[in-house]
Amino acid sequence: MEGFGLRWFCDPLFLGEYPQEMVQGYGLNSPLMEEDDLKIINAPVDFVGINYYFRNWVQSDSSVDIWKAKNLMPPEAQLTDMGWEVYPQGLYDLLKRIQELYHLPALYITESGAAFKDKLEKDGSVHDTQRIHYLESHFDAAGQALAEGVPLKGYFIWSLMDNFEWAFGTSKRFGILYTDYPTQKRYPKDSAYWYRDFIKSQQ
Repeated sequence: MEGFGLRWFCDPLFLGEYPQEMVQGYGLNSPLMEEDDLKIINAPVDFVGINYYFRNWVQSDSSVDIWKAKNLMPPEAQLTDMGWEVYPQGLYDLLKRIQELYHLPALYITESGAAFKDKLEKDGSVHDTQRIHYLESHFDAAGQALAEGVPLKGYFIWSLMDNFEWAFGTSKRFGILYTDYPTQKRYPKDSAYWYRDFIKSQQ
């Protein structure tokens, strides 16, 4: 499953080869490579961006498909409004694993965040305690990886404000600013103030 979800894409870029177990699994459907294609693909990069929202928890099951695994959900899992598990340890594990495999010069978390059923109060406040917990725990996980030598250079929250989600329209809210869609007015959520104070504390 790691080959399917990570190394199938990253090995050619950073190692100049496809993972052999994936080539065997795809068989005749594997990419047709021209001479020197992998040399071109394996060009140096300045940094790599990683999007992280949740882990995939899988179980071996030969009845499912050729990859012999099915997705599971731990019974104790805390879920976002997207039905995704909140699992900050997965961010730490991913950062450490990518650096172990590829020894990259710099990493950025280009997306990471959570959608919850935010409610705009009459006074303009939005008390999104779950999002604050999500951000704090994921910042801690990223900080631990950084302290252990992962060259993490930045972390971009998804997202600054509630917006149109590609598969769900305006029904899911990821922002630290609440968007009132009829008026387009923005309201800082509690997480926005938390994030402001967190940034100040790092200076």
